[in-house]
Amino acid sequence: MKLSSLAVPLLLAGTAVYAMTRKVDVYDALTAGAGDGLTIILRILPALVGLLTAVSMFRASGAMEWLTGLCSPLLSKLGVPAELMPLMLIRPISGNGALAVGSELIRTYGADSTVGRTAAVMLGSTETTFYTIAVYYGSAGIRRTRHTIPAAITADLAGFFASALAVRIFFPG
Repeated sequence: MKLSSLAVPLLLAGTAVYAMTRKVDVYDALTAGAGDGLTIILRILPALVGLLTAVSMFRASGAMEWLTGLCSPLLSKLGVPAELMPLMLIRPISGNGALAVGSELIRTYGADSTVGRTAAVMLGSTETTFYTIAVYYGSAGIRRTRHTIPAAITADLAGFFASALAVRIFFPG
C-alpha cells in the first residue's frame, strides 16, 4: 500500500487525536465552519451572478468579435496570433468561458500549432482575475478594489505576452 493512499485517513485521524487531546468538540466545530461557509456563499453570490451575466452579455452582443478585429493588427506586431484575442478577452473574466474558447482554438488549429500551444500556455499561466477578485473581496466584505484591478490586469497582460514569447522560443517555426 502506498503512503499517498494513506494521506487523507492519516490526516483525519491526526486531526481527531489532536482535537481529543485539546478537548475540542469536533462536531460543533464542523457545524460552525459549515455555517460560516454558507454565510460567505451568500455574500459572494450577488457578485458572481453579476459577473456571469456580464460575461454572457459581452459575448452575445458581438462586442468580443468587434474588439478582436480592432486589436488584431497590434497583436500581430507584438507576435501574438490574432486568433487568441477572444481567449485574452475572456480569460480574466471567466475560467469556464476561457476553457471553452481554448478548447475551440485547439480543436480548430490543432494542439501542436502555434495557436494551440499558445492558448494552452495562456490558460495555464494567467488567472480569472475578476472572478477571483469577486470571490475574495466579496467573502471579506471589501467594496473598493483600489489598485488590485490595474495590477491584476497588468499581470494578465504580462502572462499573455510571455506565453506567446515562450511558445515562439521553445517551439520555433
